[in-house]
Amino acid sequence: MHSHATRLDGIPPTIFTQMSALAVRTGALNLGQGFPDSDGPASVVEAARSALAQGRNQYAPGPGTPELRAAIARHQQRHYGIELDPEREVVVTTGATEGIAAALLGLVDPGDEVAVLEPYYDSYLAMIQIAGGVRRPVTLRAPDFRLDAETLRTAITPRTKVLLLNSPHNPTGTVLTGAELQLVADVAIEHDLVVVTDEVYEHLTYSGHTHVPIATLPGMAERTLTLSSSGKSYSLTGWKIGWATGPVDLVGALLSAKQWLTFTSGSPLQPAIAHALDAEPEWPRELARSLESRRDLLCEGLAAAGLSPRIPEGTYFVTTDISALGWTDGLAFCEALPERAGVVAIPTQAFYDDVDAGRHLVRWAFCKQPDVVAEGVRRLVAAELRS
Repeated sequence: MHSHATRLDGIPPTIFTQMSALAVRTGALNLGQGFPDSDGPASVVEAARSALAQGRNQYAPGPGTPELRAAIARHQQRHYGIELDPEREVVVTTGATEGIAAALLGLVDPGDEVAVLEPYYDSYLAMIQIAGGVRRPVTLRAPDFRLDAETLRTAITPRTKVLLLNSPHNPTGTVLTGAELQLVADVAIEHDLVVVTDEVYEHLTYSGHTHVPIATLPGMAERTLTLSSSGKSYSLTGWKIGWATGPVDLVGALLSAKQWLTFTSGSPLQPAIAHALDAEPEWPRELARSLESRRDLLCEGLAAAGLSPRIPEGTYFVTTDISALGWTDGLAFCEALPERAGVVAIPTQAFYDDVDAGRHLVRWAFCKQPDVVAEGVRRLVAAELRS
C-alpha cells in the first residue's frame, strides 16, 4: 500500500524540523532555524491584546481585514512608490509560506516550468512539485552567489511560465543588484513570464545594500506578484501574517487557491500588524542595525574557527565553506556539530537540486540575542571542528 500521494514522492521532511529537533535533543545552542529569540514591538503585541478583548475573534474576510490591506498598500507606496488598490490588489496570507503555496497552485499547471534561484527556501521545491510544475534551477554559485546571465537564460525554455525570485536571498544573504534585477526583468519581458517574488527580508539589508522591488522596474508591475510578511521585519514569526500584492489577475489567481487552503487566519493579529506598518515604521530599520552588528560578531567568530564566512548583504543568515576543515558533507558536519561544539547549524545542500554545488556549505543564523551569538562563537572557536 502506498502510504501517501505520489505528488509527495521525493519531498523530504523540512530540514528545519530535523535540525531543530537535534538542538532540542542534544541541548545545543540553535544557530540553525531562522527565528528570533525576542519579540517585536510592545505596541504591536498590545494592539493584538486589545483586538482579542474587543471581540476580533471570528473569521476575518478571506482577502484580509480592510485595515490591514489598506496599511499594506500604504507601506508599498511609502517605501517604494508602488500604488495599489487595497480592495483588489492586496491579499493577506498565512505567512509568506502560504503565499508561495497559493501563488504556485494558482498559476502553475502540470508540466509548466518554474525557474527558481538555487539554493532555494525548501517550500519552493515542495510546492512546485505539488502544483505539478517542473523546476528549472538558476544556481547562485559559491563563493560570490551572484546571478549569472547565461545561467538564467539557459534555464528558460518555451515551457517556462513562472520565474520565482527571492531577494534578499535566503540562504545566501545576496541582495540582487540593479543590474541583476534588470537582467531578470529583460528575461521576463522577452519570454512573457510571470515573476513571483519573495521579499520577506525586504527591510533587513545592511550597509551599502538596498532592496529594490522588481515590480518597480519598467514593464514589470503588470507581471509581478510580490510576497512579503510581517514575521521577519517585526520579529513576530509565529503570527504568520503575510501578504501578496500585484495586478488584479495575479492576486486573484493566488486568492483562488488560498481560499481553499486556510481561507483566513489570525483575525485579532491582522489589526495589530496594520498598527505595526503604520505606527512602527522605524522598527525594522532599528532591527536591521542591530542585526548588522550581530552579523559582524558571528562572521568574525566563524572566521576565527576556520569557517570562511561569506558576508551577507541582507537576511539573517551567513553561509560558510566547511571544506577548509576537511569536511566534504555539510549534513555530516551539522550532525556532528552538537557533540563537538554544542551548536546546531543548517546544511545548505538541502536547498539544492545540484547537491554537489552546496554539499560543502553550511548556513548559520544570527537573529539571536547578542549574548547568544557570542556564546555560539565562543563554543565554535573552542571546539575541534576538523574532520
